[in-house]
Amino acid sequence: MPDRELTLLAEGRIELLGRILHSSNATFLAEISCGEDTAWAVYKPEAGERPLFDFAPGLYRRERAAYLLSEHLQWGIVPATVIRDDSPLGIGSLQWFIENDLHEHYFTLYSESPETHQVLSQIALFDCVANNTDRKSGHVLRGQDGHVWGIDHGLCFSAAFKLRTVIWDFAGEPIPPGLLEDIAPLADEVPGEVADLLDDEETGALKRRVQRLLREGVLPVDRGGMRYPWPLV
Repeated sequence: MPDRELTLLAEGRIELLGRILHSSNATFLAEISCGEDTAWAVYKPEAGERPLFDFAPGLYRRERAAYLLSEHLQWGIVPATVIRDDSPLGIGSLQWFIENDLHEHYFTLYSESPETHQVLSQIALFDCVANNTDRKSGHVLRGQDGHVWGIDHGLCFSAAFKLRTVIWDFAGEPIPPGLLEDIAPLADEVPGEVADLLDDEETGALKRRVQRLLREGVLPVDRGGMRYPWPLV
């Protein structure tokens, strides 16, 4: 399945089906097709980004970097994501669309589906490594097969510490040894394909965040109670 997803995303013909409302930046639902094989994807063009004072244009690169980081860790958190420069509205990210129950999100999963707590805690750790500035509840999806995903990573990897997330229910809990082993190599070296999408300061900051997580061994605590995105969902 991953090979099919990446082939369709990288090579498929892109047809825009409509704009996804309530997104901060222009985001589109697209149909991608190779012959008779078709699927849906989420397209985020650079041309549709609002200017930000703390992130340079090209948020699509961070979407791709988050996917590559997730794959490097073998955590399967971020849906398959590629960069396409031949898209209808210009260069941007193209991410596999996750069919899900729109009534489910982080808050409902945490309160009603305790079997998801392990992966939700893992997403919390991923966000610490990636320095996610925008982990809203609605950015956590459960696919039709039960797999839990994290989406919308355009505001990640800042060199300045900017963690803002709704996932604070696991704050202060020990990070499982296996996950610490997974992230440990990042303390010394960021995979080249991830580093190529970031600048040197951002790459260095990623290493330092991992070093701190390894040193402290627990998920961080929001002692000021202010590190939340808005809106929450």
